[in-house]
Amino acid sequence: MEYMALYRKYRPARLSDLVGQQHVAKTLLNALANHRVAHAYIFTGPRGTGKTSAALIMSRAVNCQSPTPEGEPCGQCEACRRIARGASMDVLEIDAASNRGINEMRDLRDGVKYLPAQEKRKVYIIDEVHMLTTEAFNALLKTLEEPPEHVMFMLATTEPHKVPTTILSRCQRFDFHRIGQQQLFEHLQKLVQLEGRTADDAALRLIARRAEGGLRDAVSLLDQCLVASEGNLSQQTIAGVLGIVDERFVMAMAEAVAGHDGLRIIKGVELLSAEGRDMRLFLQQLLEFVREQLLQNMSGQQTLLTRNQALQMLRDLVDGDQRLRFSLTPRLTLELALLQAAHLEQADN
Repeated sequence: MEYMALYRKYRPARLSDLVGQQHVAKTLLNALANHRVAHAYIFTGPRGTGKTSAALIMSRAVNCQSPTPEGEPCGQCEACRRIARGASMDVLEIDAASNRGINEMRDLRDGVKYLPAQEKRKVYIIDEVHMLTTEAFNALLKTLEEPPEHVMFMLATTEPHKVPTTILSRCQRFDFHRIGQQQLFEHLQKLVQLEGRTADDAALRLIARRAEGGLRDAVSLLDQCLVASEGNLSQQTIAGVLGIVDERFVMAMAEAVAGHDGLRIIKGVELLSAEGRDMRLFLQQLLEFVREQLLQNMSGQQTLLTRNQALQMLRDLVDGDQRLRFSLTPRLTLELALLQAAHLEQADN
């Protein structure tokens, strides 16, 4: 049997299954239960937070032959199974990144005139809708203004500011949020159990931090780590797969920055480069360590860095992280960021 990635295998089947998006699920369920479903929705938010999954669930819910009292799709009727398999002629997923021209939107506009062939309603799911051209948006606008009763539009985008206000004003907008680390951790625990595996809590929390609020990223990272290991999933295994630097090295670099030790900083970056480490990932680890130091200091604990040192380093390193994001010379950019954070001119005085 062909292997299926975890994020596809455990894709939410109901609105109530959406992780960290209860505000969206509750409103959509109320609309379904009260038969007040709009003709057009736009889901916005960071990648991997459930926008396309919600659109697919809605396409099943409005076409389900035996919906639950709450409005959820039953998942058992022919329509639900057909849409879940991607075999429905009336639920069309369109990737706006590769179908962004006016011709594609004209074809869509012509297609909405016809009644559904299999389902109760035609549903058009347009992913990354902000990628459409101006002409394509104008063609889509004509359809959104006066859509047939049997048609429903589900738009999804990570950049809503690029979508014309004329389009936004004709859709009900839902903003999907980044998912909290605790929610990601609990979801990863559930997936590990479903897969019949075990994992240390520290390992799963490490994945949750690395995912930066994206559920799909977290599940994909877990999938990668499960494939790369056998038996229990440990923090050391996760660190090796993700290329995370040892905490002792991060602490040593923080000491070097706080101690204005420029030579030690350069040698440390040289070691990172020799091992092929991701410079930005290391800087993010360093930022996280310094932040932890600041929090511990503010709670009265004994820390490696003083409060002033931690605050100054955070300010300088955040600026360095922004430069490193787009740098073509990451090693040099990281060295410069750390040396500036070290304030070597103070040591010279």
